[in-house]
Amino acid sequence: MTSTPLPLALTSWQLGLAAILGLILVIAFFIIITFFSIWLRALLSGAPVGFPTLVAMRLRGVPASVIVDARIAAVKAGLEMPVNDLEAHYLAEGNVIQTVQALVAADKANIELDWQRACAIDLATKGTGKSVLEAVRTSINPKVINCPDPNGGRGTIDGVAKDGIQVKARARVTVRSNLDNYVGSALEETVIARVGEGIVTTIGSADTYKDVLESPDKISKVVLERGLDVGTAFEILSIDIADVDVGENIGAKLQESQAEADKNVAQAKAEMRRAAAVAQEQEMKARVEEMQAKVVEAEAQVPLALAEAFRSGNLGVMDYYRLNNIKADTDMRDSISKGEEDK
Repeated sequence: MTSTPLPLALTSWQLGLAAILGLILVIAFFIIITFFSIWLRALLSGAPVGFPTLVAMRLRGVPASVIVDARIAAVKAGLEMPVNDLEAHYLAEGNVIQTVQALVAADKANIELDWQRACAIDLATKGTGKSVLEAVRTSINPKVINCPDPNGGRGTIDGVAKDGIQVKARARVTVRSNLDNYVGSALEETVIARVGEGIVTTIGSADTYKDVLESPDKISKVVLERGLDVGTAFEILSIDIADVDVGENIGAKLQESQAEADKNVAQAKAEMRRAAAVAQEQEMKARVEEMQAKVVEAEAQVPLALAEAFRSGNLGVMDYYRLNNIKADTDMRDSISKGEEDK
C-alpha cells in the first residue's frame, strides 16, 4: 500500500508557519533570558513589573534595572510608585534613585514631599553640586554654614564702628532646607552674602568697638531679625558669632590720609600764589623799565625845547647860564647830602 504525497503548496505553508513559530519562540526565549532575573526580583519584592513593560523600557532606551530597583525601594518603604512616573523622570534626565531615596527619607521623617516636587527639586539642583537627597537630609538634620566661606579667600567679615576701629568677626549660620521654596530660590552663597552684609551693618551702627566686644550676641540678634532667609532655599535657625577681634584703626588712617591730602592742596595753592607773585613782580619790573624809557624820552626833548626857545626868543643866553648855575648848585647839594648819608 503506497502513501499519497502532500501537496507542495501545503508543505510550504506549514514550513513557513513553523518558521514563524520558531522565530517567536526564539524571541520569547531571549526576552525571558534577558528580563527574567529583573522580573523575578521585582515579583519577589512585591513590586511586580510585567514583561511587556520591561521590553517597552528597552525600546525606549530606559535601563529596566534602574527603574525596577527604584520601584522596589519605594514599595518596600510603603510608597506606591508607578513605573510610568519613574520612566518619565529618567527621560527628563533626572536621578531616579536619589529622588526615590529622598522621597523615602522625607516620608520616614514625616516631612510632606510629593513625587512631583521631589522631581522638580532634583532637576533644579542638577549641575549645582547639590541634590534632592541632600536637600531632604538638610531639612531633617540642619547644617552649619561658615560665614565667610573659607574657600572664598577671606577669613573674617570686617566692619568699622563709629569710632573708626575695625572689628573682625566670623559667624556660623545654622540652616534647614525649606522644601516648599527650594525650586527657583537662592542657595548658600546668597545666605552667606546677606549674613555678611548684616554683620557689617550692625558693626557700623555701634558707637564704639567696645560695645561689639562686650556683647557679640547683639550682632546675631539684630541680623536674625532682618529676615535674611526670604527668597532662599533655607530657613535660618540661628546665627552664632564664632569669633570677634579688633582690627586696625581705620578712622585714624582716614584722618591721616585726609591731612596729607589737605597739605598737598595747601602746598599747591601756595605754589599758585608764589607763581602769581613772581609774575606780578616781573610785570612791575617791565612797567618800571617802560617808565624809565618814557623819562629818557622826555629828557631827550629838553635840548630840543631849549633850542626852540632860543629860536623863538623866549630864552636868552643869560637865562640859559642862570639855569645851568641852578642845575650845578642842585647837583652839588645832592652830592653833599649823599656823602653825609654814607657817613
